[in-house]
Amino acid sequence: ADIQASAVISTDGLVMASILSSDMDEDRVGAMAAAMLSLGERTSQELGRGDLEQVLVKGEQGYVLMTHAGPNTVVTVVTTASAKLGLIFLDVKRAAEAISKIM
Repeated sequence: ADIQASAVISTDGLVMASILSSDMDEDRVGAMAAAMLSLGERTSQELGRGDLEQVLVKGEQGYVLMTHAGPNTVVTVVTTASAKLGLIFLDVKRAAEAISKIM
């Protein structure tokens, strides 16, 4: 119930599957997710944190979580501000594992 939108996106920004609200542009979501993931990967490497696992953005209205689902695929989830992040992380991790087997 706390997940408001989700998408499976290639690392170059192509949306492969999505359930987005009507005010979200699919192409924009794909491009932003690819850019954030690329920046997160570079930051993680440059600061010696190892391979990137996920990117979390917190805003006043909620969270955006991005995590890898295989080498070339990303799962992006948009949640409410009251979302229980532990449960969201678990759900997204399970979904990413299932998606990586398909991709």
